[in-house]
Amino acid sequence: MSGTSEMSVASAFSGMTRVDPVVFKAACPDCRGGFELAASALRLVVGATHRTTFYSFTCPECRTAVRKPAGERIVELLTGGGVRALRLQGTVRGA
Repeated sequence: MSGTSEMSVASAFSGMTRVDPVVFKAACPDCRGGFELAASALRLVVGATHRTTFYSFTCPECRTAVRKPAGERIVELLTGGGVRALRLQGTVRGA
């Protein structure tokens, strides 16, 4: 033997358990429907201020485009759950 140990793929992953995909509970303000959405169904935009930071989705029941503000905690939860964030580069104009 050469002193290195070889591990099969099966044994390398034997201790891992299956992880269910993250889903987010959401509600539509138009039709008042409640549902769960996968991370891929949500869009997150992080702007320079709280007014330009939001998440959005399309209601699966009435097809309305929904946009809601996202504070720091919401941004953390969404990105931690796999929602990809678009970060806007803000420019501040001085006088």
